Amino acid sequence: MSALTGLYDRWRHLVHELAKFGIVGAINTVLDFGLANLLVFGLHWSPLVGKAGSVAVAATSSYFMNRHWTFRHRARTGLGREYGLFFLLNGVGLLIAEACIWTVHNGMHKSGPIWFNIAQLAGLVLGMAFRFTTYKRWVFVHPDRVGGERPSERPAGRARREREPALVPDQRG
Repeated sequence: MSALTGLYDRWRHLVHELAKFGIVGAINTVLDFGLANLLVFGLHWSPLVGKAGSVAVAATSSYFMNRHWTFRHRARTGLGREYGLFFLLNGVGLLIAEACIWTVHNGMHKSGPIWFNIAQLAGLVLGMAFRFTTYKRWVFVHPDRVGGERPSERPAGRARREREPALVPDQRG
């Protein structure tokens, strides 16, 4: 049992962040997909414009949920910096989703709610991996990275447990 406990202790911060990120993502995916479908099929906006509008609303909601829940333990580097960078990275995520929608709508010549939502789903999967890694690294930074300090430049007296969890556990003693 102690090996399992040790493994959990080593990975718990990452597991908790991933779980919270997933919950925030699920809520905002429902918001994004619902609003996109309303704009495209209810209000007859073009698919690309409808998706851009829904992403703007869902991304704003996602920012505040991630800042105040998922990554609340991370350093605060200023609303302007975080929000601006968050939206820049969401712009890349939007381009990923738009490329999927464009490919299905214009490249494959498929339309209608089913094909639109398949394209949205493809964009969601590709964009989610991009967003998690970039938010964690550049938007909601670990306190050790604030002010340009790298963990290798940290004073020797600081405890190891302050380090940001890696995707691969540290094997050093």
